[in-house]
Amino acid sequence: MELKIVKKLNAVLLCILTGLLLAACGGGGSGVGQGTLSTSLTDSSTDEYQAVYVTISRVEVHHDGDGTWEAVASPNKTYNLLELVNGVRETLGITSLDAGHYTQMRLIIGETPGNSLNMHSMMHPHANYNIDQAGVVHEMKVPSGTNTGLKIVNGFDINENQTTELILDFDAMGSVVKSGSSGQYLLKPTVKVLNSADYAIVSGMVTEAGTAPPILLGGTLVTAQVSAPTSLDTKDQVVTEAGTLADENGEYALFLEPGGYNLVASHANYLPSCTAVTLQAVSSSAVDFTLAAATTNPGTISGTVTIANTTGDPYVTIDFRKEVTCVDASNATMITVKSVNIADGGTYTVGLPAGDYQIVTSTFNEDTQTTDVTISTDEMTLLDITF
Repeated sequence: MELKIVKKLNAVLLCILTGLLLAACGGGGSGVGQGTLSTSLTDSSTDEYQAVYVTISRVEVHHDGDGTWEAVASPNKTYNLLELVNGVRETLGITSLDAGHYTQMRLIIGETPGNSLNMHSMMHPHANYNIDQAGVVHEMKVPSGTNTGLKIVNGFDINENQTTELILDFDAMGSVVKSGSSGQYLLKPTVKVLNSADYAIVSGMVTEAGTAPPILLGGTLVTAQVSAPTSLDTKDQVVTEAGTLADENGEYALFLEPGGYNLVASHANYLPSCTAVTLQAVSSSAVDFTLAAATTNPGTISGTVTIANTTGDPYVTIDFRKEVTCVDASNATMITVKSVNIADGGTYTVGLPAGDYQIVTSTFNEDTQTTDVTISTDEMTLLDITF
């Protein structure tokens, strides 16, 4: 039996294809020499927060040749990124554009919150903020000026009397930096663009192994990772391209570019699971996970982050990796089971199932550091990180 989420995503694909056909036949009617651009927002999720709110003022595109920027969406709205998962997308704008090639996009992050309500039915206290798992609100500073915006180098074409749909995948997991000595959380926007004419969909269900009826593991973090073990820089040997949280029914879905991935499912007090897949353009694939409960209590690793060069707003990315054998893969491979961003002077504490891990730490303009640690049941492992 197909999952509801697969049916929903297939319906999305059908709507997109129908729109393209109508536009090609003149049904979109946007005039000679013009086509239509549709932009929408989705999220690569994180399990660190209850909500991550970001205000988007407008989206602009850069036309090849004339050097000008043109606004294609002006939502001026505050979005909870963690609601835009598992196939859910929010339309930013639909507009007519001159046919031709566009070299890049620019996302303008707002400084004034929208007039909608947050998850607690209250007006937004800040334009950009998060609510952690304890319910505490943290305003997020945008280090790079909001006037210039976030430039996304991702060329695309507008064809006459046709619709191009671009999905802005805002990576909450990689964009939020926990506070350091300044006490200020940072928003370092990480966004990539997917063209609906090319992307693939992978979806499935996460359950606990050996239970009948199966226990649905909502809240499981499912990530798509690219393995490159021969990369000279250790941080590039495992790259997380997208992620989402399974819903209350244990169902998940990811929009991805075609290619090969290790799909990784991780949940507190369960051993991570991994499946290797190769995805084709404009396709849908089903991958289910059954997670084995950890036989021992988890351990904890914690420490303080120090960066000697404190120019700007420095932070460290910490990847907690483990060697596993993925389903449909012949050899053991390294996967990332957890990743956090910590500002200079900040501290981290992460709970992990007992076992051996590789801790990979990186920061701008410094050599990547790698440390092997063993996490023991009910014990605290201390690992300070200094650059």
